Amino acid sequence: MSEPRFVHLRVHSDYSMIDGLAKTGPLVKKAASLGMPALAITDFTNLCGLVKFYGAGHGAGIKPIVGADFNVHNELLGDELTHLTVLAANNTGYQNLTLLISKAYQRGYGAAGPIIERDWLVELKEGLILLSGGRMGDVGRCLLRGNQALVEECVAFYEAHFPDRYFLELIRTGRQDEETYLHAAVELAEARGLPVVATNDVRFLESDDFDAHEIRVAIHDGFTLDDPKRPRNYSPQQYMRSIDEMCELFADIPEALENTVEIAKRCNVTVRLGEYFLPQFPTGDMTTEDYLVKKSKEGLEERLAFLFPDEEERKKRRPEYDERLDIELQVINQMGFPGYFLIVMEFIQWSKDNGVPVGPGRGSGAGSLVAYALKITDLDPLEFDLLFERFLNPERVSMPDFDVDFCMEKRDQVIEHVADMYGRDAVSQIITFGTMAAKAVIRDVGRVLGHPYGFVDRISKLVPPDPGMTLAKAFEAEPQLPEIYEADEEVRALIDMARKLEGVTRNAGKHAGGVVIAPTKITDFAPLYCDEEGKHPVTQFDKSDVEYAGLVKFDFLGLRTLTIINWALEMINKRREKNGEPPLDIAAIPLDDKKSFDMLQRSETTAVFQLESRGMKDLIKRLQPDCFEDMIALVALFRPDRCNRDGR
Repeated sequence: MSEPRFVHLRVHSDYSMIDGLAKTGPLVKKAASLGMPALAITDFTNLCGLVKFYGAGHGAGIKPIVGADFNVHNELLGDELTHLTVLAANNTGYQNLTLLISKAYQRGYGAAGPIIERDWLVELKEGLILLSGGRMGDVGRCLLRGNQALVEECVAFYEAHFPDRYFLELIRTGRQDEETYLHAAVELAEARGLPVVATNDVRFLESDDFDAHEIRVAIHDGFTLDDPKRPRNYSPQQYMRSIDEMCELFADIPEALENTVEIAKRCNVTVRLGEYFLPQFPTGDMTTEDYLVKKSKEGLEERLAFLFPDEEERKKRRPEYDERLDIELQVINQMGFPGYFLIVMEFIQWSKDNGVPVGPGRGSGAGSLVAYALKITDLDPLEFDLLFERFLNPERVSMPDFDVDFCMEKRDQVIEHVADMYGRDAVSQIITFGTMAAKAVIRDVGRVLGHPYGFVDRISKLVPPDPGMTLAKAFEAEPQLPEIYEADEEVRALIDMARKLEGVTRNAGKHAGGVVIAPTKITDFAPLYCDEEGKHPVTQFDKSDVEYAGLVKFDFLGLRTLTIINWALEMINKRREKNGEPPLDIAAIPLDDKKSFDMLQRSETTAVFQLESRGMKDLIKRLQPDCFEDMIALVALFRPDRCNRDGR
């Protein structure tokens, strides 16, 4: 097999959010089609796409190189920010890169985005390889200004702290000052014995993606395309060039090509994926498994005493409960999840002890007798024939996942408690990504292209507002769309551009309920993303990626229904207290209460969880449920997308 000739070491995916058009999968696929042995994705101050990139790379036979681009503050240049690309050479470098990124967000940031201090590189230098940032790096800026003294100071810093790990980056994409910088950088490299490396500063897959990329950037920056004040920082040449194209482009500096391959060989990071790591739950001198067995059996005794006050009946029914509990405990301990149950048990008990309303249990977790015994759920799974195997099955190894509902107003108190218990640096919420959706992308593209509001509004209103709607689905659902697309050239141009941008990552947010608890610091598993004030940290991996990276997700769902019920109970109990009556215990209301079913049959279900939609109210009127089992059937069978408004 012949020696590789070039590797792309500076590439942005759409996870950069400020720029970058392609997703990680297509980038890897393109690199593989070009015969490249490796690829670096270096998104702007984040590793959001790392897990997907790492998996796709190995799947395609491409070595994934982990890196990121940064804005750097160098005290020698005053307030001016410069660019730097940081690659992880090994696992220590990967850890230090994660810390650099997290630190940049945790300090807070402004319009320029997260910034690192050059001095941070000294503390976190081990295992890192640096590319100078080309004409936008500190050395590049000083070279273009002819400030030799500052050039010497900057170079001395990198020579001292990154010997053989600092490369002068050479870029030829037809942008202003690139060639002037390049010739000065080559002279400097020869004079100081510094290595050079070629990149194409890639932002999109093909050269004809340039216009779409310009619109993507203009959407982010808030400009129209024809605005004379709009920054023009990119060129049509920043596509993923082939090996032959890059070799031709840098034929006069072959060592810049050779060094891309050498750097790729030196970068060897192993990301542990597909394992699970839980914090150690305090169990005294007992093992976690034995402690779970002990707490479950104690809890079951309490539950049986409540369910069957008559001792004879309890004795008669006990064997089926004991047998089910033993089977579940065996599966839970075999699969390695006793800690998960104990952690959930603790924060639910804390919530109940501290006046935070908690739901009785929802989803497949309600099928677990262990969960019922530990008071995680309040539903007896044997009474309702619920299956434990739907929740946890040895033949389908996946993390258990309790959907735990909390009062919307007090949910954050529970998360605060968990952070206090396990350590604030070990607890984080999870990132979500907003993408350019069908209706919004038409509006955004139309605005950037300078079309009149009415013209754009007319087109976007033809896209149905249904969840998960795409332009392709809209063309099938709305006959007018293909008609105006064929008839009007401006409409066609707008929609064609919108298609290129649809699904591109636009911004980051916070998952509604997901919280991860790490056995050590979160940054041992994933970098952090924070708001502009450096607060409210979330993992940079989304909910599926963060679990694949080893962290276990706990769902802390804020449910407004519980908040409303809590308000109602407070009002009722104030009145009862005045009347000298004991407080109302909502758990003591029987499931066959006739007055409740009378209200239900009248469809008086506004604000009742899962029973308040118009279609569900119509169905209730028709079926007249008169027992709890009827309600179970209603909720299980009714699906808005399957039933029309007549409830059929």
